[in-house]
Amino acid sequence: MNGSTDQVSLPARIAEPGEGITLDELRLAARNHAMPLEALRYEITPVGLHYLLVHYDIPDHDPAAWRLAVDGAVDHPLTLDAKALRVRPRAAHTVTLECAGNGRALLEPRPLSQPWLDGAVGTARWGGTPLAPLLREAGLRPGAVEVLFTGADHGLERGVEQTYARSLPLAEALRPDVLLADTMNGGPLPPQHGAPLRLLVPGWYGMAQVKWLSRVTVLTEPYDGFQQTTAYRYKQQADDPGEPVTRIGPRALMIPPGFPDFMSRARVAAPGDQLLTGRAWTGRPPVTAVEVSTDGGVSWQRAELGPPADTYGWRAWRYRWPAPAEGLHHLAVRASDASGRTQPTGQAWNRQGMGNNMAQEVDVLIRNSQEPTGS
Repeated sequence: MNGSTDQVSLPARIAEPGEGITLDELRLAARNHAMPLEALRYEITPVGLHYLLVHYDIPDHDPAAWRLAVDGAVDHPLTLDAKALRVRPRAAHTVTLECAGNGRALLEPRPLSQPWLDGAVGTARWGGTPLAPLLREAGLRPGAVEVLFTGADHGLERGVEQTYARSLPLAEALRPDVLLADTMNGGPLPPQHGAPLRLLVPGWYGMAQVKWLSRVTVLTEPYDGFQQTTAYRYKQQADDPGEPVTRIGPRALMIPPGFPDFMSRARVAAPGDQLLTGRAWTGRPPVTAVEVSTDGGVSWQRAELGPPADTYGWRAWRYRWPAPAEGLHHLAVRASDASGRTQPTGQAWNRQGMGNNMAQEVDVLIRNSQEPTGS
């Protein structure tokens, strides 16, 4: 359902100069969570460490009564329960998912929304049944152009009451690697990650991965709902229609070296040989290069790349840094992919804070250990 309330659908607000994180943003940050960057050590992110974004509420439903409807411009509408889906042909893919708003809180001025820094990412082994055979079984009618996916989460966003829904172009929906996923890392899909069923679209940002999936509708006209035409757009001005957010841009992250200060998370490490490691990914695979800078972006050196976890899974990288004498050092890392894209070293600002994949920067204080010794 899409319907306007008595409230006005205001554009996303931009923080005033010097404005700190608001109480509303803090509420969002308390509900959702990023992946701790030290979890980059895992090729498959443990479920509890995988990033999480819930737009409204986790739906309350009876699993036994849940059904998936396949309707719209099809010859044979279908209704399937969880058992009917489980007996269909199965597939599994290791896929890196990233929120489109990852990096939003690093922009200046800051768009107000979920205040992600750089950890809204995770890689899981998703299992389920491919979507394309189900659509073909339903019988696509001539003129079909998009497929609409409707979840069960319902809420209010910028004055518009809605049930979360997003569409894909028909060609994307028919890709053989698009799944109706019901498992995560070999176990049942957790409630917060979309149980009993979610959409998995490898290579696309997280907004396309509709959770708590209840309906798949084949359309003969492009979908014009809020999440498609208002949210998730690259736009500079409030009245700018913008460009749609689709595939993930190239990104590399490093595990911050050394150890952190509790409050500031500033990094401290000892002088000498430091092995810098992390992961890199893209929605246009493969990642072709990862480069590391140890002088604040003045020069860049190639890192060693490991094999990808899967076509759309991240890949490990490593770089040996002979940390020099004591002092503050400015590290950075960036990735390039098969499309020729390279992470920018500065922000590409847009009003909703989407797709900010500027190179990660990590300041490290090199000093000799000052840990007290036992008596």
